Amino acid sequence: MAGLTEDTRLTTQVLIIGGGATGTGVARDLALRGVDCILVEKKDVNAGASGANHGLLHSGARYVSNDPESAKKCLDENRLLKQLAPDCIEDTGGLFAAVKGDDERFIADFPTYCEKAGIPCAPMDIKEARLQEPALSENTIAVYAVEDASIDPFKLVLENITHAQQLGCRFFRDTEVTGFKKNGRQIKAVELMDNNTGKKSLIETEMVINATGAWVGRVAGLVGIDIEVIYSKGTLLITHNRMTHRVVNRLRPPADADILVPGGTVSILGTTSTRIESLEDIRPTVADVDYIVDEGTNMLPDLEKERYIRAYSGVRPLVGTAAQGNDRSVSRAFDLIDHAEDDIDNFITITGGKLTTFRLMAEKTADRVCSRLGVSKPCLTRTTPMLSRHETQWAVPGFSSRTWLAHHDTDDLLLCECEMVPQSAIEEILANFDVFEKQVDLNGISKRTRVGKGSCQGTFCSIRLAAYLYDRGIITAEEGIKNIREFLDARWKGQQCLLWDMPMVAAELQEAMHCGLFGLELK
Repeated sequence: MAGLTEDTRLTTQVLIIGGGATGTGVARDLALRGVDCILVEKKDVNAGASGANHGLLHSGARYVSNDPESAKKCLDENRLLKQLAPDCIEDTGGLFAAVKGDDERFIADFPTYCEKAGIPCAPMDIKEARLQEPALSENTIAVYAVEDASIDPFKLVLENITHAQQLGCRFFRDTEVTGFKKNGRQIKAVELMDNNTGKKSLIETEMVINATGAWVGRVAGLVGIDIEVIYSKGTLLITHNRMTHRVVNRLRPPADADILVPGGTVSILGTTSTRIESLEDIRPTVADVDYIVDEGTNMLPDLEKERYIRAYSGVRPLVGTAAQGNDRSVSRAFDLIDHAEDDIDNFITITGGKLTTFRLMAEKTADRVCSRLGVSKPCLTRTTPMLSRHETQWAVPGFSSRTWLAHHDTDDLLLCECEMVPQSAIEEILANFDVFEKQVDLNGISKRTRVGKGSCQGTFCSIRLAAYLYDRGIITAEEGIKNIREFLDARWKGQQCLLWDMPMVAAELQEAMHCGLFGLELK
């Protein structure tokens, strides 16, 4: 089915707003219960915090000292997801490591905090820990092993929405909510706009779920409801190489730049917590990068000389009063808000929480919705595995190279050499793109493959991919230049704050190719 068109009127039991882990998780949960639902997203899947996080599947150990309830939920979901979604998870294990100068009282109390919260942690001999993880500092004074893991949020979200659609859910991306039509205490319909064409449409629905992360306040405001949300920006860096086998956390109360998460061939270092007032133009800064590297080097000295290929920023939606002080003190528990208290009986907001607890957040939301709809079917996401669907495999690091190297035709050319994405992979994505309800574009392809995520950050593959789409007749006229500009703008946001050593050389090359040859200017 094509996207929404002028004067389109659709009907559904539940309309879900937001295409991140929580929104797509709710869609899958409801679809498994047989509930008719539509999911709309103003950009694309993983456009918010779900696509801008560590990729850490928490063991709960990070929160044992200040938020033990969240810690317990994290451990429960960690163990459940390892069983149900193994193709999205690398069970790396994790370490909490302290260095000279860290609070020795906290270090001594850490095992007790873990025990009280029911979080397993095991002390490790420091020499053995450094033998297993040579990147650990010589100044390491204590190490504990925990059940952390690495999770791929891109594949996770694609698995959720793909399964939901196979069960009947409809998904529209680049579709923004612009208003609500009410009758008394009921929302009768939701007004939408296609952000590409400007065309408007209407969806009549029995229930509305606001799962828009940091944007929940804006969406609720369209129906006259006030939700106070703290915007906490977090910045992270991607290393060129994989630095460790396991997740490494700094053994101290939660702070900035104290986690390194390995995934595939890279590692992700961060994060920060900076209060911001606006959700416009969220991007990393040079100051963010310098601070993260300086702090991370205390735990892993090799980070000082490591090459970084990209930085990125996301926003945590922390529900609470702005007077609560340091954002680290705000609970990472999630908030399920039933707006019957605000005189709207069929409007629910779900926000906060962690990527680790997305499934639980979706379950609780779907339970509340089904109780309103009179649906008695139980939640099935606790027992139904997330089967690895082939159309989502291209988002997995290394999948393209393994597939292409094992068997490929001589004319199956690589379009992205960094991540070894061949044209056969793009062909498959194009064949399934109707699943995602949107015209093909480079950013959309990048969301579903590894294109643009390697060392060159799209310098070469953007041209090759656009040329291939021209050859196929999928894009015409100026569409390719527009596609390349939008694609590289998204990449450039994470490169311009890293301009030293090799990234500077790469930026000069990119400028010569794209600005000099095509006359493009990046934002």
